[in-house]
Amino acid sequence: MSKLLLVDDDAELSSMLEQILTKEGFQLTLAADGEAGLERALSGSYDLILLDVMLPGIDGFQLLQRLRQQARNTPVLMLTARGDDDDRVAGLELGADDYLPKPFYPKELVARVKALLRRTPHTSVRPEKSEYAGFVIDPSQNEARCDDTQLDLTPTEFDILRTLVRAHGEVVSKDALSVAALGRSLAPFDRSLDVHISNIRKKLPTDPERIQTVRGRGYRIIQFA
Repeated sequence: MSKLLLVDDDAELSSMLEQILTKEGFQLTLAADGEAGLERALSGSYDLILLDVMLPGIDGFQLLQRLRQQARNTPVLMLTARGDDDDRVAGLELGADDYLPKPFYPKELVARVKALLRRTPHTSVRPEKSEYAGFVIDPSQNEARCDDTQLDLTPTEFDILRTLVRAHGEVVSKDALSVAALGRSLAPFDRSLDVHISNIRKKLPTDPERIQTVRGRGYRIIQFA
């Protein structure tokens, strides 16, 4: 049974989602404000965190930032206001794995949760090690290295990089990367994949441009002489 943490101050929504997610077989813990959510996230072991942006006390962005600063890479699905692209990008830049705009249909949330849980390194990737262009990806250890430096990646970043490394320099389309890493196709004007790629580049010890953007097609990893 997968353990989920929902951090949201909307009591009515939280109660409804608790019934729905419990019926789907998930074990759900609730937190109604940022401080309580952070405490539970740091003290418990969760497979996925559902995190609202607008919270009393510390907001969702601050909670996520503190969580990642503590080297907690639990997958996070941000719940954002519909149409607020700035919130979505800000959450992704801080290390969220994906976002879902409010209001949403409960079935849409359940589908997104299941997709994220299916593609995390613990459940979706094949165990063999992949190596290319200075990268070593070892799913059995949930470990990624670049030039012998261990990379501190979120589960989504791990899956994106794993997919690129396994392609051995071939271009991987944005949609294929999104399906592999997020469990869904990209929506029009969806910038989530671009933000994740930017985050990975920032974490590389050298030569961030080795993850190359191929305009109109996708991304690939290139070899340096």
